[in-house]
Amino acid sequence: MRIAITGGHLIDPANNVDGLHDLFISEQGFVAAIGAMPDGFQADRVLDARGRLVLPGLVDLRARLREPGLEYKATMESETRAAVNAGITTLCCPPDTYPVIDTPAMAQMIQQRAWRFGLAFVHPLGALTQGLQGKLLSDMAALDDAGCVGFSNALEPVADTLVMRRAMEYAAGFDLTVFLHPQDPWLRNGGCMHEGEVSTRLGLPGIPEAAETAGLARDLALVEQTGVRAHFCQLSSARAVAMVAAARDQGLAVSADVTAHHLHLTEHDIGYFNTQCHVIPPLRAGRDRDALRQALKSGVISAICSDHQPHESDAKLAPFAESEPGISGLETLLPLTLRLVDDELLNLPEAIALLTARPAQILGVDAGHLGVGATADLCILDPASHWTLSVDRITSRGRNSPFLGWEFRGTITHTLVGGKIVFEAR
Repeated sequence: MRIAITGGHLIDPANNVDGLHDLFISEQGFVAAIGAMPDGFQADRVLDARGRLVLPGLVDLRARLREPGLEYKATMESETRAAVNAGITTLCCPPDTYPVIDTPAMAQMIQQRAWRFGLAFVHPLGALTQGLQGKLLSDMAALDDAGCVGFSNALEPVADTLVMRRAMEYAAGFDLTVFLHPQDPWLRNGGCMHEGEVSTRLGLPGIPEAAETAGLARDLALVEQTGVRAHFCQLSSARAVAMVAAARDQGLAVSADVTAHHLHLTEHDIGYFNTQCHVIPPLRAGRDRDALRQALKSGVISAICSDHQPHESDAKLAPFAESEPGISGLETLLPLTLRLVDDELLNLPEAIALLTARPAQILGVDAGHLGVGATADLCILDPASHWTLSVDRITSRGRNSPFLGWEFRGTITHTLVGGKIVFEAR
């Protein structure tokens, strides 16, 4: 289907486009032209985007789809549908599925199953070590050939520093990116929230800031030693931000992301044992949240992700320390980022770049831009609409969100993947 999107405000940070432009999509699903209609083009459908924003499809660096292995929580079909409803057209899946993504067969299965649904693209991360056990290296070269965009041990620590060094050397030899969750497992010591005044008041075991910074210091030393390209996931503390900034100043090939919820919530939002705020790494102090926000502005942090972790309702009904950590975050990723624009921390193109071009660059995938010839992955946003997050508005099978009852601005009206309309608001 040839599609013309007319009258919209096109924002494409990758190509420095920010203005009123019509956009034309070819029958093959590529951007045919921007601005003037190409000769001989006859649209099969015209989308009137007056008063709306036309954006590249969002790229989410981390989303757990729960399939295979945890289909009672969610499925690939349900979560990719939730993604496109939220304007997300590309997802990165961590390797901590059941079984683990540590073989080419598993990596190919994830991609083929996502392709069958024809919704969002799903790019898997391969396991850094076999079974995520932190002992034997996975066959990263074979996983790379099978379509993995990087390698991670997810939230499972590689406690043996020599194993981590060997993994980084292997990745560096094949020019592969490692995705690291900096954490010292001994300092974490079973904690469930930030170690501070709130954990003391609630009597909950805390996770000190040093658990993140000690793990980060080790990994940065190994990055410098091996020359590997590294991406640090889910920074949560001011000190960690400063360490990554110093490493970048020294010329190390490192980047970092932050989750949307860490930009808005702090340890105080846990209140009296609100399990919806149980996340790993934990929500930290107000000064940490403010430092994360400033790191976005300065460019030290390159992307915002959802860290989507859908859960069944029972997972959050246990006592705080025994509840399962994680937030269902796909459908609040863009609204929470737009709040940073309303707070005048970022301008709109800067905010959109953190969800499109920059995460795509980290993954090394051709996404997050709308230049002529690009695959037509895009979304259309009505920026004037206001809505309140409720259980009924969540498409994901995971309804676990601390943002229920929050009022947001901006509604996705259309999402296109490969030039095909995969979501249209009714």
